Amino acid sequence: MSSSDLGHAHRTPGLRKRFLTLVSVLGLVVVAGCTVRPLYGDVTSATGPQAFASARLESIEIAPVDDRVGQEVRNHLIFLLGGGKGQPASPAYKVQLSVRVTDARASSINTSRVNLDPTSGIVTVQGSYVLTDSSNGERISAGTRSVQAPYDIPRQEFAALRAVRNAEDRASRELAEVLRLALAQELEQSTSKVAPADVPVSPEEAQKLGQDESEEL
Repeated sequence: MSSSDLGHAHRTPGLRKRFLTLVSVLGLVVVAGCTVRPLYGDVTSATGPQAFASARLESIEIAPVDDRVGQEVRNHLIFLLGGGKGQPASPAYKVQLSVRVTDARASSINTSRVNLDPTSGIVTVQGSYVLTDSSNGERISAGTRSVQAPYDIPRQEFAALRAVRNAEDRASRELAEVLRLALAQELEQSTSKVAPADVPVSPEEAQKLGQDESEEL
């Protein structure tokens, strides 16, 4: 046997082992991918409860606000409710939003022997909402949620202002997520059983809704 044949014989088992390892890894990736589910919806059923809840959230209109941080909260909330589609053309619900911002910092210490300025702060963004039915103006629910965002205060003035703004933006995004969850819970607990027009309802679900209404009567 030549030296080239010996080299081929030694390389073949190693190549086969690496090939089998690669196939196993690819198989695990495919299996893991099959278990992925969307965060805000259920694509497995167009008439399931997740689809109904998502359609209700998409039918919420957020009223305009008149300050920068409030606009940040509103923009993120519109994106989350509609999945990037924007405001609904025919809203079934309306939300009045009020946002308040507070900035807490440690007190400065200035004496003849020491001069210390605060090096950190906490921004609190508080959002109050009123959810109403657009068809009759009836109030469904109201509530208040708040989010805090800490930040460091650089010595340079412009950088310090930028740090506060970044903290406000972070808190605004988090508050929008909290408000989306709150609105979803409020709609889930509401007494309305009327599905939006663009949501298909299965015969089983229609029968259940009819039974519930007859029991109430």
